[in-house]
Amino acid sequence: MDHDLTPRAALPDDPRELAILWRNRFLQLFDHLPLPIAVCEAAGHIMVVNRAMGTELGVLPGQLSGRKILDLLRPQGNRPLRPVVEAVRLHRRSQYPIEVLWTAADGAERQGELTIEPVSDLPDEGPKLLLWLRVLERSTAAPTARPPERVSPIEARILAAAARGATTAQIAGEVGLTAAGVNYHLTSLTRRWHVPNRTALVACAYITGVLAPDVWPPSPSSADLPSG
Repeated sequence: MDHDLTPRAALPDDPRELAILWRNRFLQLFDHLPLPIAVCEAAGHIMVVNRAMGTELGVLPGQLSGRKILDLLRPQGNRPLRPVVEAVRLHRRSQYPIEVLWTAADGAERQGELTIEPVSDLPDEGPKLLLWLRVLERSTAAPTARPPERVSPIEARILAAAARGATTAQIAGEVGLTAAGVNYHLTSLTRRWHVPNRTALVACAYITGVLAPDVWPPSPSSADLPSG
């Protein structure tokens, strides 16, 4: 019996179409991986990141597109990117770990190892950069803003909808409130958690466990959150 997940008849014969098919499937799957991952152009501009990377940096994944990854993850050491530049120029395929620092969503400084690997969809295309981040050290200093461990059930539902990218009107329809009611809860949360905007609010919700870190679409970490 053929146990292939994809029927052979459904696979395209053209190698280029087959490469595109598997690339699209990869992009669908990698967003659910817990390891922070990014795909960048050869010059370092972000093409796509997964939710784990967005959460670590405190920015929604879609808002990172086009930014330079090394403006966010700061390389350490003397010319650490030289081997990567040579690999891209010569189309070498290997992995290059570098030490980086960054400011996490909770305001604390993080230290970690960023592994960079040149990849490409097709042999005759210029390489892209696949990057994944491993946190080596978390600051023991108290974060600048520590949200409470618990929120009310309605607040948790609002945060989950906001993390999915829903508008205020869409959130209102989902939770049975007016738009003004939703804004009231969002404003209350931003004041209680001392964050400047909705993006930081969502990041804090993930970091503190209010939202489950390993499911999509976003949902509260518990189906029955006690009121806080």
